[in-house]
Amino acid sequence: MFRKILIANRGEIACRIIRTARRTGVATVAVFSDADRDALHVALADEAVRIGPAEAAKSYLNIPAIVEAARASGAEAVHPGYGFLSENPEFVEAVEAAGLVFIGPSANAIRAMGLKDAAKALMEKAGVPVVPGYHGERQEPSFLAGEAEAIGYPVLIKARAGGGGKGMRKVERPEDFVAALESARREAESAFGDGRVLVEKYMAKPRHIEVQVFGDAHGNVVHLFERDCSLQRRHQKVIEEAPAPGMTAEMRAAMGTAAVRAAAAIGYSGAGTVEFIADVSEGLRQDRFHFMEMNTRLQVEHPVTEAITGLDLVEWQLRVAAGEPLPKRQDELSIDGWAFEARLYAENPARDFLPATGRLSVFDLPEGVRVDSGVRAGDLVTPYYDPMIAKVVTHGRTRAEALARLEGALAECRVAGVTTNAGFLARLCRLPAFSAGDVDTGLIGRSGEELLTEPEASEEAFALAALAALGLLAAPSGDDPWQRLRGFRLWGEAVQTVFLDHGGAEHALRVTMRGEGRFRVEHGGVATDLCVQSFDGRAVRVAFDGHTLPATVHREARAITVFFAGRGHAFVLAEEAGHQGEAAGGDRLSAPMPGLVRIVSAGPGARVKKGDPLVTMEAMKMELVLAAPRDGVVAAVPVAAGDQVPEGALLVALAPEEAA
Repeated sequence: MFRKILIANRGEIACRIIRTARRTGVATVAVFSDADRDALHVALADEAVRIGPAEAAKSYLNIPAIVEAARASGAEAVHPGYGFLSENPEFVEAVEAAGLVFIGPSANAIRAMGLKDAAKALMEKAGVPVVPGYHGERQEPSFLAGEAEAIGYPVLIKARAGGGGKGMRKVERPEDFVAALESARREAESAFGDGRVLVEKYMAKPRHIEVQVFGDAHGNVVHLFERDCSLQRRHQKVIEEAPAPGMTAEMRAAMGTAAVRAAAAIGYSGAGTVEFIADVSEGLRQDRFHFMEMNTRLQVEHPVTEAITGLDLVEWQLRVAAGEPLPKRQDELSIDGWAFEARLYAENPARDFLPATGRLSVFDLPEGVRVDSGVRAGDLVTPYYDPMIAKVVTHGRTRAEALARLEGALAECRVAGVTTNAGFLARLCRLPAFSAGDVDTGLIGRSGEELLTEPEASEEAFALAALAALGLLAAPSGDDPWQRLRGFRLWGEAVQTVFLDHGGAEHALRVTMRGEGRFRVEHGGVATDLCVQSFDGRAVRVAFDGHTLPATVHREARAITVFFAGRGHAFVLAEEAGHQGEAAGGDRLSAPMPGLVRIVSAGPGARVKKGDPLVTMEAMKMELVLAAPRDGVVAAVPVAAGDQVPEGALLVALAPEEAA
């Protein structure tokens, strides 16, 4: 086994590798960009080396810097994780040229599977079934259109390089083919520097089923069963599970044999995944699955395989790279129960899954289940890297048990400071078709807008937010009867009105304080009576109409997040956020909280009137339109659309009134 390895990655996967390395007595070296100087993976590693500025191209994709960091630190091997340089054969060669071991397959194996057309030709020779289509070199539009006619519509145009759904277009009719081809080529050229495509038969009801394989330097190859990754949004995986629902022993054996044959054909060593597409319009059939591609690295979803096999795949990677044979033979491997993985992202499903950025003011994840994450409370989610912040993994004796645990775990995710897809994931768990195991890659797309839209907060959540905004959640304590009568007035009950932004709309809430922790909150003609029983600064127990319920309330500056009944709801004090300029004295418009600048509506020299929109920010789960505090002339706008700004950052400065 190695004494020290360098991890050429960041975030969740770097932390995951560090945990196994520590358990097996291997020291770790982390690398970091300027944006990750204080990141969790840096804190967990035994040592860390800076490799460049925030941009990935200048840091985590900087081959010379990473190789030099490994050499200078005394590392014996380099683990690439997934993404970044994990499937870059030039990186493998650079690592090996420096006298180090690459923890993964050979450069030749990566190249063999790097281009979809060449890989499929190789698989055909090895006897692995491939999707019917054209995978050749000719790229003239007229020729490809003819191939599409021969295959039969609908067809799928796919970039020959890369993945992630980029350069992919479904074509229903011959008259749409050329336009779709040009669009796919432009996207592929932009994403991968290679505009060449292949054309395949489009499957009416496809399932994405992949098989985990492992090889060693002694010629051994095994498979560790399948994962179903069909629950996708625009070809991006959302929830994965193992094993695949509806899988028969005969089908599993056929797919496993095909995957092992594929790996053996290229002399594969290390962890890899052979991805198949299966047409399930008539159910899972042995003659209806086809090779799609091979990922020559560890997959994001590897924890579900670990959960059902009881194995540590990173430990297997380390042992195989160190020259050891595979720890188990095929007949020693078995499946125990069922597992799911949900990818928790900082993104807004209601806004076309727009990535969210900001500081994680609250980051409480469920206990009792596996959570792989590379961030913690207080960390900044930046626009530089993938916005996945955690993977929630559950295991059960049956599929129903594992899925119920996943839904429960997602309800316990409490994240504030950035928008997440936790609610979207929980709603997916409740989809009848998914619950029944009737999955295919088009399920999310067919499920309607209600799957993407966050439900409005309940009246109870509004009431809690109003009390938090007014500082009234702390329950009275002590024996002083006058203290217990908080809100009591000799000549009547105290009443205050607070304005909250929620879901892009302003809400007025009238709060009547009735003493002894009792309140009435009126909102939109609805009155909610509640009694605060306890509050420790975050957790609150409150009685609504005699029913005592728990909630969590977090306030940071003007932002308030209420976690109640398994959902999180974000609010902003409207009178401060919407009229920030007036509160600041009239000349400066500042960010009321961390967020992303979406629109700048006026530039220097522009004459504006009080109330004119100047800057639109996205913060929490809403847009905030910040208006001119008075009539005047814009003197400076130090921000631009797309900038991530901290709380208090200057957005617009007006010229002094005498100068205007």
